[in-house]
Amino acid sequence: MEWETVIGLEIHAQLATRSKIFSGSATAYGAEPNTQADLVDLGYPGVLPVLNGEAVRMAVRFGLAIGARIAPRSVFARKNYFYPDLPKGYQISQYELPIVAEGALEVVLDDGTRKRIGITRAHLEEDAGKSLHEGLPGVSGIDLNRAGTPLIEIVSEPDMRSAKEAVAYMKKVHTLVRYLEICDGNMQEGSFRCDANVSVRRKGAEKFGTRAEIKNLNSFRYVEKAINYEVERQIELIESGGKVVQETRLYDPDKGETRSMRSKEEANDYRYFPDPDLLPVALEPEVIESLRATLPELPDEKAARFVREHGLSEYDAGVLTASRELGAYYEDVVRRVGRDPKLCANWVMGDLAAFLNRDNLEVGQSKVDSAALAGLVTRIVDATISGKIAKEVFETMWDGGGSADAVIEQKGLRQITDTGTIEAAIDEVMAKNPGQLADYRSGKDKLFGFFVGQVMKATGGKANPAQLNDLLKKKLAG
Repeated sequence: MEWETVIGLEIHAQLATRSKIFSGSATAYGAEPNTQADLVDLGYPGVLPVLNGEAVRMAVRFGLAIGARIAPRSVFARKNYFYPDLPKGYQISQYELPIVAEGALEVVLDDGTRKRIGITRAHLEEDAGKSLHEGLPGVSGIDLNRAGTPLIEIVSEPDMRSAKEAVAYMKKVHTLVRYLEICDGNMQEGSFRCDANVSVRRKGAEKFGTRAEIKNLNSFRYVEKAINYEVERQIELIESGGKVVQETRLYDPDKGETRSMRSKEEANDYRYFPDPDLLPVALEPEVIESLRATLPELPDEKAARFVREHGLSEYDAGVLTASRELGAYYEDVVRRVGRDPKLCANWVMGDLAAFLNRDNLEVGQSKVDSAALAGLVTRIVDATISGKIAKEVFETMWDGGGSADAVIEQKGLRQITDTGTIEAAIDEVMAKNPGQLADYRSGKDKLFGFFVGQVMKATGGKANPAQLNDLLKKKLAG
């Protein structure tokens, strides 16, 4: 506990434009290597970049969503370094004058506390290509399809103090860019990834320790594991008399450790200078305001409304607004049922989420759509079936069994609400179990559950639970 962790994240979100940031090449994922790269992407002499206006609009929308300052004038720069998949020998990025600066996001931590994470800047840049090694013995291949793909790099302040805080922040950004529909958030395809800057310092120290940068983390789980390993590595190194060096490191998920990639003695050794082929980006106030008008209801706003309108807890509202699609699904269920929003929430977060996770599906791929789930919840609300029977109905619906009404009729699952029928079942169970009845009446109240179970068994699980409990208490009382 004498050490404090300091973490800052640089998140790279691939913008959902159809063409690249400075050329007309397509950005679709999965094409054959080097089939989506033109002369601009390949860095041929004499070609000129032309800025993609949609990428600018997407960056501005992100900036507005985080309450940032939108620069009326921003400049593209050349970031010079050599790497095999960087065909020009430099990357076009933004440096001193980024398009977005001084924003923030609020995250909710595991204990329910809220924390504000500052965002230093979010700038536009082009992605590099990709080095290929698999299936190429003794050589490396270069795929330049990704070269020139538009990115927004979101650089946080070093405000996070644990791996869990870093994951909470990264998830918040992931949710936001998907709400804004500026990035598909696909981490497996590299559309959303981050570099983590990690350092440690003694508790109470003002000066930051020397940081290591862990590159290209493309899953929330890897972010947490890589940071935790790196923190332990740095503490052990310092306590054993060693010294942390500023360097770039990679996380090896197979070994669960980070390893050195290259030293980084100078923080900014890229010889940035303004790109002479690109004019500054000038944004008039009316353009910014017109983009503000296009913003959707953002996650925090939607969660607050769910609490206010549907009486949900902050936790439930946070879960249901984790994606734009899930929030829309839930609201459609509530609208169709017309009542009991908490019951609707329980079904969306419970059985629906469990089956989606089991089958590795997104909510948009659900085998039970919102209208069908609303039909099922309605049958619980109007006491046609119990909540327990509803679980059986839902599973059959998921497996293609049709609507809730069809499954209920086909399987004869309609709840028994006739008082006489339930009383007859109770009388039969009491007559068959005189010993347990005598024990109950002598004060062994826990046997009540035994009688409930026996009556449910006798009615095939169809007795209305509320009616059963009321009638059974009266009967057992004699």
